Amino acid sequence: MTAWPSVSNICLDLLETTMKLSFRAALSAATLLSLAACAEPAQTAKPAGVAEVDRALGDGGVSDFYTPPAQVPATVGQMIRTQPVTDRPLPENAGQAVRTLYTSISGVNAPDPVTVSGQIIFPKGTPPKGGWPVVAWEHGTTGIADICAPSWRGYLSRDRAYLDHWLKAGFAVVASDYQGLGTPGPHPYLMYRPEGYSVLNGLRAALAQYKGTLQNRIILVGQSQGGGAALGTAWLSPQYAPDLHVLGTVATGVVTQFKLPDHPKHEPLPRLNVEPPHMAAAFGILTIEGSRKSLHPEVDVRANMTDKGKDLSHQARQTCLGDLFRYTEAHDITEDNAYAGDTSRLEADFQDAFTIPDAHMTMPVFVGTGLADNEAGVAQQYNAVAAMCDAGTNVTWKTYSGLTHNGAVNGSAADSVPFALALLKGHHPKGNCATIKPVSEVEKALPGIRWNN
Repeated sequence: MTAWPSVSNICLDLLETTMKLSFRAALSAATLLSLAACAEPAQTAKPAGVAEVDRALGDGGVSDFYTPPAQVPATVGQMIRTQPVTDRPLPENAGQAVRTLYTSISGVNAPDPVTVSGQIIFPKGTPPKGGWPVVAWEHGTTGIADICAPSWRGYLSRDRAYLDHWLKAGFAVVASDYQGLGTPGPHPYLMYRPEGYSVLNGLRAALAQYKGTLQNRIILVGQSQGGGAALGTAWLSPQYAPDLHVLGTVATGVVTQFKLPDHPKHEPLPRLNVEPPHMAAAFGILTIEGSRKSLHPEVDVRANMTDKGKDLSHQARQTCLGDLFRYTEAHDITEDNAYAGDTSRLEADFQDAFTIPDAHMTMPVFVGTGLADNEAGVAQQYNAVAAMCDAGTNVTWKTYSGLTHNGAVNGSAADSVPFALALLKGHHPKGNCATIKPVSEVEKALPGIRWNN
């Protein structure tokens, strides 16, 4: 097994800081020199054992740990291998962590066996009797290339701080990279089935591998893409994985939608495009290169792209989200100038794969929304909450004035961690569906709050 390229706290936090700034403000000469020193392995000399990047799917650029066996076992939730994490920054209250490679099934088209990567983070100290309860962490958007898998890149400081809340509260963290991130094949971005299967089978593999250390009492926790994934996982779990004891779900910055009845009690608010145009182009190319490429491998998804669109497509298959944000701004790429023709013919299949068929969850759900969220938007999050309330789900919805998509992650922990601890004690928090009110206006972000960009 190859040695892993080192990535320091300084590099990860520098990359994160650069993501928060505009391209022109961030990329000073000093920053460029520093970022060059923190470049991804695939962008510098390739270490032995690190696969070349497949420009068609974004595969490669990661170590041979992620290489599947020649014959993938048909049994889902089977651990293939683990590896200690010694070269990535961990949350302060982490005792140790391991990377994982395990079996799952594809959530795209046919249920073929696949391998999925991830990691497990254990708290410091000795596990309690029966083992540590588990937070299944479902990460937000990182990109579609294998090098964007959190188990390979490490977590930025926002997520390390957030996971630290859960570790400090006595939870172990079982985190999936999701299908196609780190492992071969396209990443079915924002599609709830591949995300949900990846998470549930990762939990099965972790519980089997660490009997007595991990306890089969689980809270699903996700942010952004992962917030939608957590709700999709919650919906799938009673039918697909009844062997897993999922007690509840925590979701922030939710990106999802539900199939609605003809006459919902709460009329959904109009869907608003709130992201800046360059940001929207970056997210859009991930959907095309990840989800639509997964659903229709036979279709040339770049056929209707302009030169700008093809350039962005190339970038999406070899870099990650922060780089894409900077690239679209630097090269003035928007959804208006990236495509030359109609791109709607693949939209219906993606919407089906994105939309959760039913908003009824069998366990309590906590949703945290920053009212200054200009990425997921606040109207869309209200719609998701309202749909779950109408379907009879026990929902606790907390809103945070002046907090953004990023700011609400740690800003909500003071509410979400006690919510989860109450579930561990057998208490079902009383939801607040009776008092939810429509909210669509995005507030201005409060200054001076860390990660509230």
